[in-house]
Amino acid sequence: MTSSNPLLDFSDLPRFDEIRAEHITPALDALLADAAAAIERACAPDTPATWEEVVQPAERATQPLARAWGVVGHLNAAADTPALRAAHAENLPRITRFWSSVGQNRALYQKYKAIAESRAFDTFSQARRQVILNALRDFRLAGAELDDSEKPRFAALQERQAALSKEFADHALDATDAYSIRITQEDELAGLPDNARAAARNAAEKAGAAGWRFTLHLPSYLPVLQYAEHRPLREAMYRAYVSRASELGAEYAHGKAEWDNTANMAEQLMLRAQEAQMLGYRNFAEVSLASKMAESPQQVFAFLQDLAQRARPYAEREWQQLRTFAAQELNSPELAPWDIAFAAEKLRQSRYAFSEHEVRQYFPVDMVLTGMFNIAQTLFSITIRADDAPVWHPDVRFFRMENQNGQLIAQFYLDLYAREGKRSGAWMDDARGRWCTSDGELQTPVAYLVCNFPAPVNGKPACLSHNEVLTLFHEFGHGLHHMLTRIDEIAVSGINGVEWDAVELPSQFMENFCWEEEVLCSMSRHVDTEEPLPRALLKKMRAAKNFHSGLNMLRQIVFSIFDLHLHSDFDTGGAITVNELARTLHARYHVIPPVEFSRWPNTFSHIFGGGYAAGYYSYKWAEVLCADAYAAFEEAAQKKRSSVLDAQTGQRFRAEILETGGSRPAIASFKAFRGRAPTIDALLRQHGMSAASSIHAD
Repeated sequence: MTSSNPLLDFSDLPRFDEIRAEHITPALDALLADAAAAIERACAPDTPATWEEVVQPAERATQPLARAWGVVGHLNAAADTPALRAAHAENLPRITRFWSSVGQNRALYQKYKAIAESRAFDTFSQARRQVILNALRDFRLAGAELDDSEKPRFAALQERQAALSKEFADHALDATDAYSIRITQEDELAGLPDNARAAARNAAEKAGAAGWRFTLHLPSYLPVLQYAEHRPLREAMYRAYVSRASELGAEYAHGKAEWDNTANMAEQLMLRAQEAQMLGYRNFAEVSLASKMAESPQQVFAFLQDLAQRARPYAEREWQQLRTFAAQELNSPELAPWDIAFAAEKLRQSRYAFSEHEVRQYFPVDMVLTGMFNIAQTLFSITIRADDAPVWHPDVRFFRMENQNGQLIAQFYLDLYAREGKRSGAWMDDARGRWCTSDGELQTPVAYLVCNFPAPVNGKPACLSHNEVLTLFHEFGHGLHHMLTRIDEIAVSGINGVEWDAVELPSQFMENFCWEEEVLCSMSRHVDTEEPLPRALLKKMRAAKNFHSGLNMLRQIVFSIFDLHLHSDFDTGGAITVNELARTLHARYHVIPPVEFSRWPNTFSHIFGGGYAAGYYSYKWAEVLCADAYAAFEEAAQKKRSSVLDAQTGQRFRAEILETGGSRPAIASFKAFRGRAPTIDALLRQHGMSAASSIHAD
């Protein structure tokens, strides 16, 4: 293919410094035509139903399309501009229609079925067999078995859902970007850390205004809720944050009526229910779980309700202690929603004699990166070093990963800092996957690691809170899963083909190291004095590890059960609304009263703008797996009386979990590593909750 259009150049890494919105449509014209022609040839009557004649040609033609569209989607999330957004929106229906047509192609489906029924199938590698089995399942879920008269309606459902998902995410981003509050009286900044003040001052200067400017991006919003003594400021920002992209947005958050996601959510739920009905499922949750570890919505409900029951006594005690503290020490007998984070931080400081801001000074970004890379290098016998590549923003860094012989294994981009035009949250995405092509050429994997941390201010290095360190390790864990795979079939290499409720295992697993003394000491130095993390402060941090763990667990359970109810038994045409359901479930499962004016579902992008619909429970489900997996490292350290950074256990984890990717069921990979099925004991122990009995997650 010609490289005059940078989106059509697949010789190496994306040419981010050259890609413009005007390149998108012409590139997709060519790629869609090539892919469609290849699919037509693969499913022709005279094409033999073999791996070489069907699967490989289809992959060769569709992979360039997937890579190019992946670049466009990544830029839409990390470097949004009006022109790029318009080009993305223009081409999204075309991409959706193409993949719907492939999924519904009965002739191609029959070719894959014939391959699965052939004698050759028994001689396939485990990875190739899994590719075929996954494909057959995905054909069924895409509507390949529907009558031809039903397929256009099903395709229209897919196209409309894709458009609504993008619209939801765009509205959430616009609503977040739109709000700011300017403070001109310095006394109203009392309690705020110096770095938060400096960032707000810089934001005001960039906007051409005097004073201090605060926004709803988390690096600006969270310090206000945690530290600002000026209660009206906390209230204003809290009301704005929880009402984004809703009918209340104009009142509290400088929002516009067209950003209200209320109707969007209702329509998405209705379309998902229709999709499930057309496929013969009772609800969309069953559709979602067809490709996950969990077997049924009932099993997931039971799992979440069991966790909620175990966590509730701890949460009740934590909530009562917080209320008592606020009444006695802060003169706040009744905690308003905008008081909770502030009071919790005060209680943390009172109980453990340190603040998150104090801890932040010991985690300069470069120090944390060095420590994190050293862990991976110790456990997995790799080397990570800086590399060069075109990037989409000057803050983005690029790295390469090599094996012990100096051979390239993978590469990754690191985009750490929050900015306007960048979606909130943190994520890892696939820039390209490991793949041994039919020509015998090995394509090494490349990942995007994206976060939204506070940027450097006034020439001072950016520093991370311990929670942000956890986030960085989490996304790096996803990256390791993607990059350390040894599977050559791209459909099941890395994170591809991994059940959604197991994909969080490597990411949450990596977070555990952030609590180990040797790890924390190795990646911390005071940003000004370069002094190591004081042992006394380290002890306080570890003592405070489970501070409000019960409350935090119930919060995640509310999100998970809300998601599952929405997609299993919620009546989109009934009297109760999405937000009313959220408040009802919050009141049932949490101990903190729900907030009447909160519209948090309107920015719940995981399920309405991402891939977690009927799957948000995956975080808790995978937490069982990761805690149990990490216990193997603790057991090795205890047995050898040495470090949890045990290279022998790390090599087994790499071989059985990371390298296998989606080439076999996740439960098989876990059992191969652990020697048994997972239990909940380690998770409860990590959260400071006793394990009265065990439950199995398989």
